[in-house]
Amino acid sequence: MTGTAPAPFTADDYRARMRRAARTAADAGLAGLLVAPGPDLVWLTGYAPTAETERLTLLVLVPGQDPVLVVPALEAPDAAKAAGAPGLTLRDWTDGKDPYAATAALLDAGGRFGISDNAWAMHLLALQKALPGTSYASLTDVLPMLRAVKDAAELELMAAAGRAADATFEEILKVPFGGRRESEVAADLAGLLRRFGHSQVDFTIVASGPNGADPHHEVGDRVIERGDMVVLDFGGLKDGYGSDTSRTVHVGEPTDEERRVHDLVREAQEAGFRAVRPGAACQDVDRAARAVIADAGYGEYFIHRTGHGIGVTTHEPPYMIEGEEQPLVPGMCFSVEPGVYLPGRFGVRIEDIVTVTEDGGRRLNDTTREMVLVG
Repeated sequence: MTGTAPAPFTADDYRARMRRAARTAADAGLAGLLVAPGPDLVWLTGYAPTAETERLTLLVLVPGQDPVLVVPALEAPDAAKAAGAPGLTLRDWTDGKDPYAATAALLDAGGRFGISDNAWAMHLLALQKALPGTSYASLTDVLPMLRAVKDAAELELMAAAGRAADATFEEILKVPFGGRRESEVAADLAGLLRRFGHSQVDFTIVASGPNGADPHHEVGDRVIERGDMVVLDFGGLKDGYGSDTSRTVHVGEPTDEERRVHDLVREAQEAGFRAVRPGAACQDVDRAARAVIADAGYGEYFIHRTGHGIGVTTHEPPYMIEGEEQPLVPGMCFSVEPGVYLPGRFGVRIEDIVTVTEDGGRRLNDTTREMVLVG
């Protein structure tokens, strides 16, 4: 399943991303982008500092200027090894010097800049002090689609992550559920994700019986019993790109109501998937899935959005939720994951990652969506 390692992104790939980001910033009326360590920096440059410290590291992207990475001198050698470094100017600073003055010299003193959501407050406040005429907005607010549209290479990495998650589900069906703790099955899921190539496991939800009514149940020591519905939701990063899938299984024979609710969620998930097409609004996917559940009388028990974007992180824009009018564009990747949660009884969730194509959508998860009975 691990297969041939994917070709790494090149310096040209990162140059193109930085150029596109600067151009998109200009189109949004921004004077530039300031990118702190985190997923945006990795996506734009390939550089991930080994530790995020109080020392300022900041990528400065200003339209019409070469990208500059302000970096502590002691970390500059590592930054120079990043795949995107050939497309950057490194500007290092030593302890005792003022990195904010060095950064301020690169910026329009009266400009409005987009800044990483995860930038430290101390860095932002120091920049504001150095340049009182500047203003700042989070990248999620001003450029929510920055990483949303994946290119062909990224889509293949997303598909490979999805296949690895599917293989994990197929294998977990072979292990016993009844009589074991949720935490034991979750550990099995984590091990399988790694076995099939994931370098990072972000979550392994195993929510049995009444715990299934909590969409973000924290795995515990509850012993899974015969007659339990069990929600499985798991994912992480493989070769830098995310997986996230949910299936709901049953230990032994289900009741008629359990089958009915599972079938309802499966129909809602299919309706959400069928709503995916270029030009449709994100909220259209939510509306399509939610209508199926509401029409069956379970609307009050569908208590979360229908989906979220995914890429170099497992949760990112766009979001499939009422009020989100962002149109779908080919190359976007997001989850479609309706659910029904009956407090104190059980829950059901079915989730695939979907990518928008030129004429509709394509699922990146292909395991059965029918109810599977486990031992």
